[in-house]
Parts: sequence; C-alpha cells; structure tokens
Amino acid sequence: MIQELWRADAGGGSNGQRGPTIEDIVNLHQHAPTMEGDKQNEPLAAGSAAPDFALPDANGYIHRLSDYRRRTVVLAFYPLDWSPGCSRQLDLYQQELDEFQSRGVDLLGISVDSLYSHGAWSAAREITFPLLADFHPKGEVARRYNVWREADGFSERALYIIDGEGVIRYAHISPKLQHVPDIYELLDQLTRSERTCRRRRRKCCLQPMGPMGAQERPGRSDRLW
Repeated sequence: MIQELWRADAGGGSNGQRGPTIEDIVNLHQHAPTMEGDKQNEPLAAGSAAPDFALPDANGYIHRLSDYRRRTVVLAFYPLDWSPGCSRQLDLYQQELDEFQSRGVDLLGISVDSLYSHGAWSAAREITFPLLADFHPKGEVARRYNVWREADGFSERALYIIDGEGVIRYAHISPKLQHVPDIYELLDQLTRSERTCRRRRRKCCLQPMGPMGAQERPGRSDRLW
C-alpha cells in the first residue's frame, strides 16, 4: 500500500490526477478521533517474573522474551496503530532510539494490530524497532501483563522494564489512556534498573565459594527462563 502511494505520488497516478500521498498517510493521526479514558488495570508488580511470550513482528519473525536473556528490555504496550497518542509516543521512542541502544536496551512495541498494519505503519512513520502483533489470540499477551481493556478490545498504554534475568524492574500504566508516558521518567527508571543490576552482579561475585572452589550457583528452580 505504501509503495503504491509512493509511486502515485511520484508519477501523478495513472490518470495524471494526484491521489493520497505518503504525507497524507503519515498525518492521518492528526485527524483521527482521540482515545480517552481512565486506566482500568494495575500493572504486574516490580520484582515479579515477567511472563514469556512469542509474538511476530511486521516481517513475521517471532520474538520471544526469553530470547532476550541477559538484555534489558522495554515493553511498550499501546492501544492501536495510526491513533494520535500512539503515533506521538512511538515517534518519540524512535527519536530516542540511539539513547536506548547506547544503554544496551531492546525496545519492543506491542499492540493488537496485525503484522500487516504494523508493517504499513512502521513504513509510514519510519519506525525501525520491532512492533509485535498481539493479534491472535487477541490480546493474550496484554492479558498476561494485566493491561488488557476488555470493553475496548485493546491494551492500556503501559510500560515494563525487564532485566536480563526476566524480572520486572519497573511497571507503569498511564492514568489516562490519552497520556503519553514521560520519556525522562522512563530513562530515569532505566538508569535505576542498571544500578540494581550492577549491585546484583557485585553481590554474585562475592558469594561464598563451594567445596570445590567454585561459586555456589542457584539451581534451575531459581531461574525464570
């Protein structure tokens, strides 16, 4: 769809008349109805295990949370592609993508839209980080993270920071659906999470030595993934 619009924009269309342009598509959110409403859920608690999942991105590649072990992950649940608040929010994350990457953080957007909608929306808005389709069963992962809005058929606007051991370090649901979370608060929470991880690594290095001279290690039952 985006490619066909680009061709029509460049060539004036088959009949010489100009139809919708890429810019028109990019700016659709400016004329779309706003999303409003109070939050309906409370997030999973910080310190709890993050539920694993397997969701496709716009190219059909399956992303599993467990594949990101030893990496910090930000999950950005948002209601819908093409909507005003979601366009502003993900544009902001794209602008700050270098900052996320410099911290070794993987950013994943999640909504109930199909992978085809994600592909078109990513192309139109030049979003380069993965957008995952919680499409079928609809909202299953949003339900696991307690951010599903049953009456609306989409998720809350929510953020989770998950450390490399699969532990939730920060969880936030916007009090109003139309409120885009503060990017500086998110970056500050990432800094705090990084400090916590460093302290845990130092503590691990100071664990008592076992009888064979090796550090005692937790059993598999202590591992989240």
